[in-house]
Amino acid sequence: MVSTKKNKSLYIDTEALSSLALVQAGLIAPVTGLMNKKTSQDVNLNKTYKGMPFPFSFILAPKGKKNHETLMSIKPNETIDLISEKHKVGELIVEETFEIDPHERVNNIYGTTDLSHPGVRNTLARLGTIAVSGEYKVEYPLIQNNLKHVKEIIKKTSARHVAGIVLAANPFNRAHEKLIRQTLSRSDLVILFLRKPFTNEGLTYEIRYKSVLEFVENFLPPNKVIIVPFENTYIFAGYSELILDAFLAKNYGCHELVVGKNHAGLGLYYDHNRTNTVFDQCKNLGIEIAPIEEYVYCNICTTLVSDENCPHGQHHHIKYNSNAILKLIQSGIVPPTILVRKEVSATILSSLFPNRFKNVQDLYYALLPNSGLLEEQTNKTFYTKLIELYQTSSLT
Repeated sequence: MVSTKKNKSLYIDTEALSSLALVQAGLIAPVTGLMNKKTSQDVNLNKTYKGMPFPFSFILAPKGKKNHETLMSIKPNETIDLISEKHKVGELIVEETFEIDPHERVNNIYGTTDLSHPGVRNTLARLGTIAVSGEYKVEYPLIQNNLKHVKEIIKKTSARHVAGIVLAANPFNRAHEKLIRQTLSRSDLVILFLRKPFTNEGLTYEIRYKSVLEFVENFLPPNKVIIVPFENTYIFAGYSELILDAFLAKNYGCHELVVGKNHAGLGLYYDHNRTNTVFDQCKNLGIEIAPIEEYVYCNICTTLVSDENCPHGQHHHIKYNSNAILKLIQSGIVPPTILVRKEVSATILSSLFPNRFKNVQDLYYALLPNSGLLEEQTNKTFYTKLIELYQTSSLT
């Protein structure tokens, strides 16, 4: 976007830009723009907006000395440039500016101001004391392209029932597979909103995307599941995030949002102590919320079960703990196949340790059964075949 005149500038990060673009695209409707002081205060107090539940106000209050000077000097009806990563990404016509209390805002979002909470700490680091409201326009092709693609697929497949699942897949495991299959069995189309965080914790988004794609493309019917990058901005990180997830899924065209009730590994981060309250708030959102029981592996049933359909005690259950599985993978250890499908493990490990073996070709032919023909082998193929050796049972 090229400026035709010299406007004052407001500097925003990619996370703020993504949030503005989501709202601009109508994906967080009923919110369609920045809130002014009065509306912001009403929403924070009553937790509603336009007659619908909404946990906190939608505002723009970027931190920084230059931003503070700009926000102190701008006047109503003045046009300011929005700058992100040294490029102009949009414009905003000022309605008003107003002071905010950053600690009050993070408390509205996270339910706490405790600095040991990573969300509180990260948000306070980027949140200023003056907010600006007004009409704006930003350019962020990723979100518009995603929305267009999903709408085209829904129309092309004539899907009558579309279900959404929000997941982190950090890492993708068998419980995720079970959830997706179960949802697909009662839906025409499933949209996987794969969280794309603005932090570097865990596996990169690219690795997680490839691992989910491995499962979708090779183990599910074609054209039944779409993976949508879901940039996990701070507004989706609070204890009421389920409400925003529901709005997002609904505005993408979903009739149902499937969520895990007690499974931290699914990457659904709402506060379990507030689950009933959150579900009560979601009753009138225009989308069905479908809670799913936690999946575990029972070593007697030898399959994935839930407490509802397994008679054996918890001492027979293996939980799909994402943090524990992630530690194995980050240490270069192949997770058991009851936890992670071998093709998925191979995809993750070959991406995470691309130069682990000096000559994977020689290693492949030295350790693994093969056709006898010299063929180019990849790290991914090596891991897949190696995992198959772990599954032999005659010598155990």
